[in-house]
Amino acid sequence: MVKKAKKADEKEQPENIRLAEGTASSNLNNKKGEDKVQVWVSKSQIKYEKELKKLQIELMKLQLSMKERGERILVIFEGRDAAGKGGTIKRITEHLNPRNARVVALAKPNETEMTQWYFQRYIVHLPSAGEIVLFDRSWYNRAMVEPVMGFCTDEQNKRFLKDVPMFEEMLAKNGIKIFKFYFSVSKEVQKERFESRKTDLLKQFKLSPIDNLAQKYWDQYSIRKFQMLSETNRTIAPWTIVRSDNKKQARLNCMKFLLSNMDYANKLPEEELQPDPEVIISGIDEIRHMEMNLMQPKELRG
Repeated sequence: MVKKAKKADEKEQPENIRLAEGTASSNLNNKKGEDKVQVWVSKSQIKYEKELKKLQIELMKLQLSMKERGERILVIFEGRDAAGKGGTIKRITEHLNPRNARVVALAKPNETEMTQWYFQRYIVHLPSAGEIVLFDRSWYNRAMVEPVMGFCTDEQNKRFLKDVPMFEEMLAKNGIKIFKFYFSVSKEVQKERFESRKTDLLKQFKLSPIDNLAQKYWDQYSIRKFQMLSETNRTIAPWTIVRSDNKKQARLNCMKFLLSNMDYANKLPEEELQPDPEVIISGIDEIRHMEMNLMQPKELRG
């Protein structure tokens, strides 16, 4: 079968390529040229990229200040699968000095770790002076994932919920600044994100057999979330809820909350770091919301 020759005026359609974050804003003022191609980008994307860059510069200021003062920051990211935790962590650490910024994402415990005190394998990863450590999931696996999936006993779960406030109090009194973020995604958006992982080759590493069960056990996860917040939301180490159906707003506001709660040199004015109250919710307000809607599961947020 002979292929038809292309017409002289027929243009090849450009390949569908995803622009790297920051490309749009950094090329905004470029002039037309023979080696350039026109790309239409939404104004909201430009605004997001500029805001992200501004906050990433603030994080770099914070890191320099931490190094001088010997401060230690521990940031815990929890939430349902596909809630946007990993993407936020990536943006926070993108321009930080890796010598003083670490991401901890532990695999399931091995045979030796299974016989140890539950918190033991996490302790070695706590921050030293001048470090910021970000946990992509943490000891709170025992509060939600493990009991829902049957990876721990009821007794182990109950013991954990009693022990963890005391454990975190020891860390805080020892000088570690603790931030605990719970990323809250709706059931519908979670399902959409699972579907996109199946077709996007760059996201398929995220696919997990547990993904489908996350939707199946949605209500069980909600119950465990309520128990976790009720038992572990303490003044010395409170929870902060991040509404994450809009990933970009979740990232920006998570950064703003962290920065607004730290002191460092040349910090931006307070109003520029004020998080959106529609995106950032206190742990106590989330507990109240859940108490009011426990008998109406469809009203509960992710």
